[in-house]
Amino acid sequence: MKKNDRLYMKRCFELAKKGSGMTSPNPMVGAVVVKGGEVIAEGYHKMPGQPHAEINVLNQAGRRANGATLYLNLEPCTHYGRTPPCVDRIIEAGIRRVVCASVDPNPLVNGKGVERLRQAGIEVIVGILEEEARRLNEVYLTYITKGLPFAILKLALSLDGRITLSDGGWITGQEARKTGHRLRSQVDAILVGRGTVIKDDPQLTTRLVRGKDPIRIIVDSKATLPSGSRVITKNKGRIILAATKLASSRRLERLKAQGVEVLIVKEKDGLVDLRALLKKLAKREITSLLVEGGAKIATSFLKERLINKVTFFISPKIIGQGGLTATTDRLPLIELSQVVYKKIGKEILVTGYM
Repeated sequence: MKKNDRLYMKRCFELAKKGSGMTSPNPMVGAVVVKGGEVIAEGYHKMPGQPHAEINVLNQAGRRANGATLYLNLEPCTHYGRTPPCVDRIIEAGIRRVVCASVDPNPLVNGKGVERLRQAGIEVIVGILEEEARRLNEVYLTYITKGLPFAILKLALSLDGRITLSDGGWITGQEARKTGHRLRSQVDAILVGRGTVIKDDPQLTTRLVRGKDPIRIIVDSKATLPSGSRVITKNKGRIILAATKLASSRRLERLKAQGVEVLIVKEKDGLVDLRALLKKLAKREITSLLVEGGAKIATSFLKERLINKVTFFISPKIIGQGGLTATTDRLPLIELSQVVYKKIGKEILVTGYM
């Protein structure tokens, strides 16, 4: 490892994050080309179908890439997908040294990129800030290795563990709600249960911030969702209804006519089998999922151990018996790891991993 390898790798992370919420099902990748101690080009992957970070940065560097060092937070690909292999272009550009933070676990890559570069006589260093690199692409790594979306449970809670006010108002303030909408813009899809749609009539958009709206997924085993729900009538984006064979064909056809995509999932105790649902979503290249409610859905996801990360907004309110609790059933003790606390307006944002 050379003196500034960590510095340039951190810059790769910063560049990669510019693609947050836009690269799925691909990973976020940043790239830096350095020659003679000087950064001569920077780039990142913007979205599927567009050039990868390696190609963007090499196009920018041009002939100056010959003899330079290329920094990447993830191993370059060796296969044809939506775009050609990146390793071929790296070799053609005359790159002398490649420093990447981690190997790509995708079976189509998984060390093949490193091996190919070394066979071409290029020095390859792997493992610089590897843990940070894995955290950056936690969504992609979960999707690739487990065949499931990376699921985040988001809840707004009072000090006494309630998730609703008796008058139907907001538990959290504007800043916390903006943060929640920003999180929506960074995931592929948002999921709620039928009860939340009926009670709150939400739009499930990112209207408080600039960003793309996620796919809306509604879990409704019998497809009894009201056809006038705002999530259907007010939005033009993709909406998926997860139902079972218990749903009547008439109701399903009615929802399809309104532009809703119906996904029939096997049942479990009369309800949608959540693990089976997540597998179906992954096959549709939905790599990240924000689970927003309600209490029954949150409890079921936690019981099935399908949550990877939690994001709780704790509000300085005591609601008492007027509000619903965050869970509907007893759960085994769950202790989070890598917990982070952050003040957002009047609320405390708690994040951690299962």
